[in-house]
Amino acid sequence: MRPLKSKSFIYMIQTRLRGMGVALITPFKEDGSVDYEALLRLVDYQLQNGTDFLCVLGTTAETPTLSKEEKEKVKRTVIDRVNGRIPILLGVGSNSTQAVVDSVKNDDMTGVDALLVVVPYYNKPSQEGIYQHYKAVAEATELPIVLYNVPGRTGVNMTAETTLRLARDFENIVAIKEASGNIGQMDEIIKNKPEGFDVISGDDGITFPLITLGAVGVISVLGNAFPAEFSKMNRLALEGNYAEALTIHHQFTEIINLLFADGNPAGAKAMLNIMGMCENKLRLPLVPAREATCDKLRAAWEALK
Repeated sequence: MRPLKSKSFIYMIQTRLRGMGVALITPFKEDGSVDYEALLRLVDYQLQNGTDFLCVLGTTAETPTLSKEEKEKVKRTVIDRVNGRIPILLGVGSNSTQAVVDSVKNDDMTGVDALLVVVPYYNKPSQEGIYQHYKAVAEATELPIVLYNVPGRTGVNMTAETTLRLARDFENIVAIKEASGNIGQMDEIIKNKPEGFDVISGDDGITFPLITLGAVGVISVLGNAFPAEFSKMNRLALEGNYAEALTIHHQFTEIINLLFADGNPAGAKAMLNIMGMCENKLRLPLVPAREATCDKLRAAWEALK
């Protein structure tokens, strides 16, 4: 069991991974190659519109379809462009514990502020297996770790009990991105978490209610297209200005539903394409959003103007 976190360490993490983080897409050209020019445009768009931190190489980035070389270049492109202006949360998840341990030990982590580590997927470990996975990763790095619970993708839910056990036992496990959709479970974590451990929403649609319960923000898909508006909603909610925050929340409920109607990041890429930010191109097995969804997204965007 690790010693308790220092107050300075707690303060640094709590202030830097708060508000709206954006789960960056990976833009592709029509030929399927990574569009690094579009990626730079997207990073600049985030920096100019109030995004609090960036999540690189997460689920929304179509990371499983990227080669090792592409992952490294995407990571380095974003880090170099950001140049320390906002924190970088790097996705390093795998269903092989050893692969994650090797990555955090051997990869170049210059410019990375924290690691996002998903619950192992497909092989469906027990709660003890999940605990041991994170224990091995936490002991392999001094970087702060954000747990990522998304049972709809992994096939297994990390319980509140396991989350709290990890939060108490490891100094560098500092937060969880909670995307279970179970508000009761999230509230149990918020209610019983130790000092210096935060809950971050993993779903745009429940970010507002989760902040009212004590969450500190979101890792957002919506923020790819609407960083100024959604970061404002987060700031207002965190300041306790719930009436204004709720107004913005309600403005985007339809768009949030449309973004996920044909899977993620199909909706986000369709919206960004409508806005002229990148091509509407995904890598198989993912395919672009249906034309009907694109038409609805276009209409919703026009209504916001």
